[in-house]
Amino acid sequence: MTTNSNYIPKEPVYIECNIEKTVDVLGGKWAFLVLRELFNGTKRFGELQRCIPAVSPRALTSTLRHLEEKGVLERHVYATVPVTVEYTLTPKGEDLHKIIKEMKLWAAKWT
Repeated sequence: MTTNSNYIPKEPVYIECNIEKTVDVLGGKWAFLVLRELFNGTKRFGELQRCIPAVSPRALTSTLRHLEEKGVLERHVYATVPVTVEYTLTPKGEDLHKIIKEMKLWAAKWT
């Protein structure tokens, strides 16, 4: 076997993938459950926590911040005592409803 001393390894080519972008927007495993709850309307932090009992407050906070940064939901703060915070889906977040519904149908059929 001969070696070519002029060989220069090529850098890997990154091809942008829309599925990867969608998964990045959704984030971790709790995002799907948060979205499921917000598809039914605006919720407060405590309501989300009660609806998703397995999620820790820290994980829920992280998920909500991530979804807010990605433009999927809006956080509304009301100057009450104690402070009231509500979460509502944006139009971008509402558009995920069809995708999540299809995933639910797939799971019902195949799992």
